[in-house]
Amino acid sequence: MTGLPAPGGVAAAACELTKVYGEAATRVVALDAVSVTIPAGRFTVVMGPSGSGKSTLLHCMAALERPTSGRVLIDGTDVWALGERERTRLRRDRLGFVFQAFNLVPTLSARENILLPALLARRRVDPGWLDRVVDTVRLGDRLEHRPSELSGGEQQRVAVARALVTRPAVIFADEPTGNLDSRTGAGVLALLRDVAGQGEAAVVMVTHDPGAASYGDQVVFLADGRIRDVLPEPTVAGVVERLRRLELVAARGEGGRS
Repeated sequence: MTGLPAPGGVAAAACELTKVYGEAATRVVALDAVSVTIPAGRFTVVMGPSGSGKSTLLHCMAALERPTSGRVLIDGTDVWALGERERTRLRRDRLGFVFQAFNLVPTLSARENILLPALLARRRVDPGWLDRVVDTVRLGDRLEHRPSELSGGEQQRVAVARALVTRPAVIFADEPTGNLDSRTGAGVLALLRDVAGQGEAAVVMVTHDPGAASYGDQVVFLADGRIRDVLPEPTVAGVVERLRRLELVAARGEGGRS
């Protein structure tokens, strides 16, 4: 496996993960025996050219899409060996999700949107933990506002808080700043970095933006469904240089799925 040392342990891992779409002439290998470790308390970024398999990797690790073969471990639990009910419970209790679309309920306040996962799971949220989450996302004075009364950045911060409220082991984020302006996006990225740095959850983010990637502790690069490189302590210049190399690799390969 690849990745940084994990002083806080391993939050998640993919082991020989393979995902194949179609058959015969339409067969596409989106992931080709990928193994990667996600350290606890780290912000891991996944990048690669279009068709490299990065979103497929995220979806398989987040228990949203079943791999063709291989294993996904969350807190040591083999996700795809579970039954559907147990896997649903694991997604609800141990994973958080932040996507490009905010997916907030327009008729609910920010507070109600944050608490929605716990409400659906019929779980009581410790008031102290809720206060800590709200303080982390800096929304204390906006909790009674509905999404239409919030800026794009505030709505995304509500989405991050909603992902945190169940105390997940891992937060999976797929292009979470794609609909935000650069200043607002930088605020959300700094928040995700702080969430990982404070040990609230490991963060795994897919992005195409070198600037966004520079907020991570490490960047995992994919091309043609395989891990081609890992860059610790990324900078914008370093990410751009690695992506250029990968584009050459992808141009010589057979493609994949993003």
